[in-house]
Amino acid sequence: MTPNLKSGILPSQELKKAITSKIIKSSIDIKSDQIQPASIDLRLGDIAYRVRASFLPGENSSVEGKLKLITMHKIDISKGSVLEKGCVYIVPLVESLNLPSNISGMANPKSSTGRLDIFTRVITDNSTEFDRIKAGYKGPLYAEISPLTFSVLVYSGSKLSQLRLRQGKFDASNGIAFTVDLSGFKNKNNESRVIGYKAKQHSGLIDIQRINYYKIEDFWDVILVEPDKTLVLDPDEFYILASKEEVCVPPDQAAEMRAYDTLVGEFRVHYAGFFDPGFGHYTAGGLGSRAVLEVRSHDVPFVLEDGQMVGRLVYEPLISVPEIIYGSDVGSNYQGQELKLSKHFEK
Repeated sequence: MTPNLKSGILPSQELKKAITSKIIKSSIDIKSDQIQPASIDLRLGDIAYRVRASFLPGENSSVEGKLKLITMHKIDISKGSVLEKGCVYIVPLVESLNLPSNISGMANPKSSTGRLDIFTRVITDNSTEFDRIKAGYKGPLYAEISPLTFSVLVYSGSKLSQLRLRQGKFDASNGIAFTVDLSGFKNKNNESRVIGYKAKQHSGLIDIQRINYYKIEDFWDVILVEPDKTLVLDPDEFYILASKEEVCVPPDQAAEMRAYDTLVGEFRVHYAGFFDPGFGHYTAGGLGSRAVLEVRSHDVPFVLEDGQMVGRLVYEPLISVPEIIYGSDVGSNYQGQELKLSKHFEK
């Protein structure tokens, strides 16, 4: 890679250089469609380990060492296999890292993964945090996968997670607040009545390779606006809502939505927190893009009100403008979105 002393997220062209220089390594050639404007999609390997519980290896242990202690059985996913709702799996990823001392990483589920309520986090050897990779890390990557609402059919090569690389350090303590829209989005009859979707607890299997395939009514209950514009979140139920604000990420910036903040309520918002350069930007056809919120309440019912703050969006500069941006240069499923389910459901 060409030396660049600026701090920030590596854009697409720098990620390609990182692949060439073996900072990002893979046992199988990395495909061009894995490269996003400010991240790279990570692929599942051939084997999934069904484990008793989620874990972090800790500073003195490897993931492989922990797997020897808590694995229940192994599953061959090379030709596809079902990951059952409510179970925890560890899957070695095809990609691995050989980071220099000034490069760190952060991971997140892809947008479609989060909208299916597939709780997915990346872990590394000697790690004490999920989805955070220390500068200078050299070693394998693993995905912890726990489908919380729907059982899913996955394959080796399936892309559930994405990785960003950061050069230097960044203070992520600040952010821009965003709120939830419970005033109603227009339906097919041009009526502003729908505010979101609530996942049905006992639905069928979702094959993550099937796009624009499943009927919404088989998996989701439509939530209509209430006169007082509130919504009671039932504990441990999964909701798809949308922000009141239109999100815009300039081409020289990347953004991450903070998933959980106890200061705004006992609920989690947005598993898939990466917003690429160009998301919602007018130059990429994204004017008016809302942030879709994946919401799950914890322990007790919680009343959301229209316009209530539900989290923060943290922006971070890139070290240079990416050669591709979200919407205009890549196959983007969610540019210009309002309230929108994952790409697996019929439009």
